[in-house]
Amino acid sequence: MNVFSGHISDIQVSNSLSIVSVKINDYNLLKTILLETPETASHLKKGNQITVLFKETEVIISKEENILISVENKIKATIKNIEKGALLSKVILESSIGEIVALITSEILDELSLEKDQKVVAMIKVNEIMLSR
Repeated sequence: MNVFSGHISDIQVSNSLSIVSVKINDYNLLKTILLETPETASHLKKGNQITVLFKETEVIISKEENILISVENKIKATIKNIEKGALLSKVILESSIGEIVALITSEILDELSLEKDQKVVAMIKVNEIMLSR
């Protein structure tokens, strides 16, 4: 599990849904969508410290920085290490928010020709990010 700390910087509410923006540092903002609102979850307040979590299997890796895609959470990173397995490969990325671990198929690892020290973009869909107090 990828785990990072940040502060809630914005909350957009519509009915029982909220899009919560979490500022991880001066350069990175991660967004998530929740089936909660500030009225139903007391921890959802601007300025509150919060923990952001997402699974290794939810990290998308792109070699293109300015790719037009419907994934809002994009983090520039460098491949720090690759542990290639028969079916799955663990890719460790170094980014401005810290280490991000991605678990991808070994087939796509080869197809993308990913290698150590390569610049990439890690992406996580808004519905794949969880928050914890």
